[in-house]
Amino acid sequence: MPTYTRRTRVDAPLSEVWAFHSRVDGLEALTPGFMNLEVEEIRGPDGEPDPDVLLPGSEIDMAMRPFGVGPRQRWTSVITDREEGDGVAWFRDEMRDGPFPRWRHTHRFRAHGDETVVEDRLVYQLPLGGLGKVLGPLGVVGFEPMFRYRHRQTKQLLE
Repeated sequence: MPTYTRRTRVDAPLSEVWAFHSRVDGLEALTPGFMNLEVEEIRGPDGEPDPDVLLPGSEIDMAMRPFGVGPRQRWTSVITDREEGDGVAWFRDEMRDGPFPRWRHTHRFRAHGDETVVEDRLVYQLPLGGLGKVLGPLGVVGFEPMFRYRHRQTKQLLE
């Protein structure tokens, strides 16, 4: 299965970077405008609306229309894992319903002195069946601008 990984060092403590990424407003702030993201609904693990922190079992219903082209793509992302401790914190979200047959995004944060190393690792499968499998390694072409923006924004907002 193809993967995409991006790392950035942020001049901010782990506690601040972790807290920022643990909330939906972090997701919204880090999604480039060209994706035309709309967060439609957020449910916590017990079904409560708009939780303060995205814990395992939280669900986010979103819609995107990249570059304003084509129909809106809807998807549900579920937080499946979340851990923190001893200078490391991470969480994982997986697409439950949406355009990709496989989307597993791990957000990892590691303290490095007073700074934080931010890593996004995405395991994915493109749509279109066999053709999507063949073209899978080319997914980086679409993911690179989005994740470069995310990392640049993380630095700008938190440093």
